[in-house]
Amino acid sequence: MRLRLILSFSLIVLITIVSLVIIVRSNTARTVRAYMFRGGMAGVESLVSELEEYYRENRTWQGSETLFHDRIGVGTGGPGMGMRSGWGMNADEMMGQHLLLADVDGAVILDTQESYPTGQMEQGEWENAIPLEVDGRKVGYLLAEGGIPFTRENEQALLARLDRAALSAVLIAGGVSLVLALLLSYSLLRPIHDLTQAAGRMAEGDLSQRVQVRGENQLATLGTAFNRMAASLQQAGERRRSLTADIAHELRTPLAVQRAHLEALQDGIYDLTPENLVPIEEQNRALTRLVEDLRMLALADSGLLTLERTPTDFSALLERMIAHFAPQAGARGVELILHPMAAPVTVNIDPQRVEQILNNLLSNALRYTPEGGMISVQCTVSGELNFDNYVLLTVRDSGPGIPEESLPHIFDRFYKADRSRSPVEGGGTGLGLSIARKIAQAHGGDITASNHPDGGATFTLELPLLQPL
Repeated sequence: MRLRLILSFSLIVLITIVSLVIIVRSNTARTVRAYMFRGGMAGVESLVSELEEYYRENRTWQGSETLFHDRIGVGTGGPGMGMRSGWGMNADEMMGQHLLLADVDGAVILDTQESYPTGQMEQGEWENAIPLEVDGRKVGYLLAEGGIPFTRENEQALLARLDRAALSAVLIAGGVSLVLALLLSYSLLRPIHDLTQAAGRMAEGDLSQRVQVRGENQLATLGTAFNRMAASLQQAGERRRSLTADIAHELRTPLAVQRAHLEALQDGIYDLTPENLVPIEEQNRALTRLVEDLRMLALADSGLLTLERTPTDFSALLERMIAHFAPQAGARGVELILHPMAAPVTVNIDPQRVEQILNNLLSNALRYTPEGGMISVQCTVSGELNFDNYVLLTVRDSGPGIPEESLPHIFDRFYKADRSRSPVEGGGTGLGLSIARKIAQAHGGDITASNHPDGGATFTLELPLLQPL
């Protein structure tokens, strides 16, 4: 992976440098030729352009002496093509340059050293003259003598030296780029290498693996996501092991009691009477309830818990549940108070599942409320009666409350604040609140637990509101 990344960087750098060298060399050659052979070094490059533009517009050299007049500051000798007598002196002031304009056949038209030039350009002048071109066709020549001589051989030597300088720059830039590619590849691949190793160890069963997160880039985001995934998997594994141990513990007690009673009946220690069969029946019910609770949780976890929703008058359902628990509360001297809602409301729920939630909350409240205590049930609506709000049911008891260390775990499976109480003794299996919360969440709601400032535990059930009746 690192080698491929380094090669990729190197290829990109090489292509970039080569492309840059080709472009620079092409522009350099063109610039050198323009400077050396288009009058740049002689200082007449702009004059060449002006002469070509003049011919393009007029299609003749007649009157072109005005360009020389504007450049050198002299006038013409009359309407003809000749130059005025003071021309030569001004030309000498221009670094000793001798400017000569000839047509395409080499016939001299203007000469800064002759007032009335005639004749043809000589062979040596042809070779050093600057071709004047219009639309790709030669239309004349401009000779600028007196400057620094420069030949085609000089051009090739200069370009060769520029090529060597460019090659040195390419080698230096390439070396620096390779070093940077090595450093960059190491920096980029180190987090990936750490992730790969950690993932491999996780695949072997070590879920404690974490990676160090550096910076705030995409690799850091990936590392954070990996750490969260690893923590989630580790917690899931711990919960699975804990769940297995808890199930084994909860099953062992009723099975041991049943086996002991059955062995006593077989050995004749107990007579086979209905009274001696009662403990076995109670333990069997406890096992049946535990298996059913586990099945319910498994369905909820897998998203297969079916809800038969129907618009339900929540106030009427709550009144039925209070009436159901009223005799038990009265028998224990516990005051069960229902604060009725201001107006009936309809919620889209599975009535039987919600009754299961209410049964668990009221049973727990009655179990932990001492004689002479009080259980308060209050139902309200958060905000207006619309689809975005909830029915809030609060069940508060006057018992000892929930220990602070137990609050974060109160909805965990098999969790019991009082671990000494068995299901047969009224302690429950430790699954009731977990199931109740799963059912509430399946409805789009939730259950929360807290301790009331005045004492006792408070459970709050939230269910989405449908509409008023």
